[in-house]
Amino acid sequence: MKSFLKSCTTLGVVAGVSVLPASAEMLTAIGEGEGQLNIVAWPGYIERGETAAEFDWVTGFEEKTSCKVNVKTANTSDEMVALMNEGGFDLVTASGDASLRMVAGKRVQPVNTALIPSWDTLDDRLKEAPWHYVDGTHYGVPYMWGPNVLMYNTEVFSDSAPTSWNVVFEAMNLPDGQPNKGRVQAYDGPIHIADAALYLMAHKPELGITSPYELNQEQYDAALDLLREQRKLVSRYWHDAFIQIDDFKNEGMAASGSWPFQVNLLQGDNAPIASVIPEEGATGWADTTMMHVDAQNPNCAYMWMEHTLSSNLMSDLSVWFGANPAVPAACSDGRGMQTAEGCTKNGFDDFDRISFWQTPVSQCESQGECVPYYRWVSDYIGVIGGR
Repeated sequence: MKSFLKSCTTLGVVAGVSVLPASAEMLTAIGEGEGQLNIVAWPGYIERGETAAEFDWVTGFEEKTSCKVNVKTANTSDEMVALMNEGGFDLVTASGDASLRMVAGKRVQPVNTALIPSWDTLDDRLKEAPWHYVDGTHYGVPYMWGPNVLMYNTEVFSDSAPTSWNVVFEAMNLPDGQPNKGRVQAYDGPIHIADAALYLMAHKPELGITSPYELNQEQYDAALDLLREQRKLVSRYWHDAFIQIDDFKNEGMAASGSWPFQVNLLQGDNAPIASVIPEEGATGWADTTMMHVDAQNPNCAYMWMEHTLSSNLMSDLSVWFGANPAVPAACSDGRGMQTAEGCTKNGFDDFDRISFWQTPVSQCESQGECVPYYRWVSDYIGVIGGR
């Protein structure tokens, strides 16, 4: 891990709901809130009933703590890192391809888990996950996790649900008899290179890829070549979830890598949409609430981190986003909307099939020398630009 942090610093990219109040013990320990809380978050992660009235885990928190929650949404991990580098925020819901960059860049501070009474309710698979637990120190509180699913139009695929990512990587006719060219999308972020590498792990085993985030030059070149072929098929490189939703409603899109969030909203509008984790597995994200090193509202921040672990919030967020709660009890204790069957549908039992996002570095565990993230950034821009 120390070699990871050393590599990160050279990347060049240091770069509703009934709401439980914070416990009396915690309020005594951390004092009164400062009056506000500024959070950088993924779209859909922090809801106050504005998108759908039944999903609101902010209003009650504000009433109980007097901490007004201000949210700045970010559509990519790189955007989150940039915002945290600028400062002015207290918390961020960071994925694994951003969290360790912020630890290495000293943009986030260690978290005192003794000030989070619900810490012990967390999923044991997440408590010391390597994307937030560094050299024996916790740098955040797990929030939500899930796969990057293959979303598809059921009218296009009919009863033949796709079983492979090949429908978005290789030119072909889809089950409706029409080509996939111009009807598929890809994620507008360098981390999408890992999706190509994951596909190659299954279809070109001779490359010897063991992790989609640890690629030597030959493996990396093969992933870029696959992405250059994909570019001929792609209608849009998406990063805005709501634009992708509109594209699948109105622009004839057939398939794309996506988040369960888009799938849920489209299905809620009765769109002919479904999703699957294909036979190759999937990349995914395990997001952590992390505190800025210069947080101006640390008391409100600690109260919010405790608040996020209430199983009713976790349960309803899981339903809303189509992802998995960091607190397993949220799947089945009946305090929110989620059920055990719902968590199973969201992939709760597929943890080991997901290659969670992480930041590629030059000194990697699998083979010593790998292509670092700053190269992923510049080269993916080139791929999208046709180079």
